[in-house]
Amino acid sequence: MKKILVASTNQQVIDTVQLSCKKYANYFDADFYTDTDAALSFIDYELPEIKVIDFTSSEIDCHRIIATINSDPWLHNGGIIAVVSNAAEAQAVDEQKDPNILIVQTLINFKENFTRLLRILWRNQHFLFNRGMQDNFGGKETGSFVCGCDPMDFRLYTRFLVGYMYSSNRISNDDLYSLQTVLMELLTNALEHGNCNITYEEKSAWLENGGNILSLIKEKCKQPEIASRKIRIAYAIGHTKSKFVIRDDGAGFDWRKYLNADFSEGTHGRGMKLSESLVSSLSYNEKGNEVTFEINNLKDAANTIPSIMQSFANINFLDRQIVCRENEMSNDLYFIVSGRYAIYTDNKLVSVLSPNDMFIGEMAFLLNDRRSATVMSIGGGKLIKVPKVSFLNLIRRNPHYGIFLSKLLAQRLLNSNKKIISMTAQLEELKKQVAIPSELPILD
Repeated sequence: MKKILVASTNQQVIDTVQLSCKKYANYFDADFYTDTDAALSFIDYELPEIKVIDFTSSEIDCHRIIATINSDPWLHNGGIIAVVSNAAEAQAVDEQKDPNILIVQTLINFKENFTRLLRILWRNQHFLFNRGMQDNFGGKETGSFVCGCDPMDFRLYTRFLVGYMYSSNRISNDDLYSLQTVLMELLTNALEHGNCNITYEEKSAWLENGGNILSLIKEKCKQPEIASRKIRIAYAIGHTKSKFVIRDDGAGFDWRKYLNADFSEGTHGRGMKLSESLVSSLSYNEKGNEVTFEINNLKDAANTIPSIMQSFANINFLDRQIVCRENEMSNDLYFIVSGRYAIYTDNKLVSVLSPNDMFIGEMAFLLNDRRSATVMSIGGGKLIKVPKVSFLNLIRRNPHYGIFLSKLLAQRLLNSNKKIISMTAQLEELKKQVAIPSELPILD
């Protein structure tokens, strides 16, 4: 069940959400707030995955809500659906390139699209998590999206991918904007020039006559042949590199002409050249209807440090240096800034933690007990040491951090249970293949 916060006094927005949530009653639960402070309190304590922020409601301070979310991206990530009055306001909000905003919708579009938005969000729910709450997929994740002729689709998928890459510590703040720019540029080209076959001259003339690009796309899609075309986005997110492939159903183009051109030679191909400059590699297939690019991932480092952690001591560790020893009497909590850390119990390796795991030592911290494992740095790294008393004082001032820590531990327990179930199933399968007695034989 995914939680939805709705900050709105507009009955049209409220009715739209209620109607859509009835259709998906088993998947989404909406809470409605007409007061800014109450909405912020809900965000702090419930950490909702989806937030509908209604700029058409003058009684709601939407800018304050978004500023609060942006002030602590480590905790308050997720997805914002912004509702505005008209296209001009939508463009103004969109141009801010806020990474927390999934999509901006005019009121009319919101009423038309919200049910479809929920369907897309549910099908891709693994992208809607708070930092540290995601499942451990392993070293590489692969998948694909298929878009039609509605730009809303690839805007959402772009935000999914960029948000996931950022929250899983694979890209930095600068990389976030670069990846978003490249995906939007290449997907826009695939739709406009690829599937819709809109020429530069045709687009310029349409805009000069007072039209907008969305209306031109809609006009083109009245042709059944164009309306049936798709854009496919494939991704392979690895540990050190990530690869993206975008393919349209258009006729292709002479990509060499534009990639090899100089910026001074008119404005054609500027987007392609910009995209090429922002990634580690970019290439087209011979036909020109498929583009592939790669980026280098941030490795074993946190891309952001929560503001409440920044006042504590940073400790650098050398390769194979011990952080703490099993049965040691200490209960400090460690926030992982960079590096990898081996966890040993009874001198056996049981796990390796990275910045994606966020914390080291939470069991002794919470239970006020001896250390349950020995922790050793692998290849060097940096930790922030947080004394228990100091962190408890912070939780008293910021109770939602205590809730977040509880949710984080619950997610780790859930992931451990999944691993145990999987290993048990593998063991049972092995027992079927090999005769293994359920009990040890009695020795003479």
